[in-house]
Order: sequence, then structure tokens, then C-alpha cells
Amino acid sequence: MLVAIIIILAIFPFYYAITTSMQTGTALFEVHYWPENLSLANYYAVINTSNFPRNIFNSILVASITVLLSLLFSVLAAYALSRTRFRGRNLILMVILSISMFPQIAVLAGLFETIRFLGLYNRIAGLVFSYMIFTLPFTVWILTSFMRELPLEIEEAAIIDGAGSWTIVTRIFLPLMWPAMVTTGLLAFIAAWNEFLFALTFTSSSEMRTIPVTIALLTGVSGHEVPWGNIMAASTIVTMPLIILVLIFQRKIISGLTAGGVKG
Repeated sequence: MLVAIIIILAIFPFYYAITTSMQTGTALFEVHYWPENLSLANYYAVINTSNFPRNIFNSILVASITVLLSLLFSVLAAYALSRTRFRGRNLILMVILSISMFPQIAVLAGLFETIRFLGLYNRIAGLVFSYMIFTLPFTVWILTSFMRELPLEIEEAAIIDGAGSWTIVTRIFLPLMWPAMVTTGLLAFIAAWNEFLFALTFTSSSEMRTIPVTIALLTGVSGHEVPWGNIMAASTIVTMPLIILVLIFQRKIISGLTAGGVKG
């Protein structure tokens, strides 16, 4: 019974958003737990917005590049931090963890000046650069913890066979870390996909905005009326890719979450 209540509480907001997105006129402000007079007018209005498809593409591009670069650097950093003994290793891990604790607003001013200095303002590269500030510490920490659980005997056997560090990472560790990388990458993708503050600050043109900023800036024709139907339709469209990704990688996510839980 408790599980059913939790599931209902978790799913109901998304369900109500979908039903609201299919209502028009005064029906938007009437409570309907079961959809009546369904219409796709809000979806057509959102999709036909001049820059909405471009903004979705921007979000996909930025989040994908951010995840790929974060995983690439994280795997290499995790190998160094978990398998190589050097002075200050634990200090570096603590610094990485502490960076992820800073709120975005605390680094916004300095990061804005850095992006302007590098010529990355209002560019995809600027968003990727800023997003990696909060995705990279997270992925490094998680993959380092996971790689520490891998048996040393595997690496020692590879070294005896003449394998170098790059071969060990790419041919041995990567297949073993696949579930953890899928889970970590998906969480990083969700964080980058939903990011709002950096995307709002580091873009100026509507063509370069990501989808969360576009939804936040939706306004009515007169500038005073809030088009709740369009906002709900856009929110539903934006949420669907995340649900599809979770369903596709469901088994890998579960394996990644439970990996390293039992030593043997």
C-alpha cells in the first residue's frame, strides 16, 4: 500500500502536466483528473515556435558533448586516482568533492568573465565548458570509487602480459565499468539537460538557448498572459527524452547502482 502511494505521488505531477497540456481555453483552469476534450493545439503551437526545435537540438548537443567529455576525462582521472600511488591523492579527491558542493551562483561572476575572456560567450562550447564544472567532479568521484572496487589481480595479470596503462584502461577496465558509466553518464545528462542558470547567463540570442531557458521565457501574445497550455506541452516534450533514456538503459542503471556493493 505504501509503495502504491509513493508511486502515485511520483507519477501524478507528470500525469497532470500531460492532461493539462491537452486542454485549451478555460478548461486549463478547471480541475480534471481524467482528460476531457483532448486537443494537440498546444503541442502544435510549441513545435511551430520559431526556435523551439533549434533549442531542443542545442540541449541535446550540449548535454551529449558534456557527458562524453566528462566520462572520458573521468575514466582517465579515476584510473590515476585509484590505481596510482602519489602524494596528495586523497587531498585531490577531497578538492574534487568540495568543488561540487559550491552553488552555481557562487561561481557565476568569475565564470562569466572567464567565458568572455575565452571568447565562448553565446556559443555551444561555452555552455559545455560551464556544465562540466558540475558534471566532471561528480563523474570523477563516482568512477574513482567504482574503480577502486575492481580486483587488483586483473590489472597485475595484464601488466605481466605486457599491457600498458592505456590498454588496461580501454581493453580491461572499460568493459567492466560499463554499467557504472551508463548510470553516471545518464545522471550527468539529466543534470546538463535541466540546467538553467548557466544557460540563461551565457547565451544572449534565442537561437543559442537551451530548452529550459526557452520554456522559462515563454510569454503570451500580449506579454501579460501566461500560456500555461504551451508551457505544459513544452515541459512534456522535454521530459520524454529522459524517460526514454531511462527505459532503454534500465538494466544497466540497476547494475551500475548495485555494482561494487558486494566484494567477492
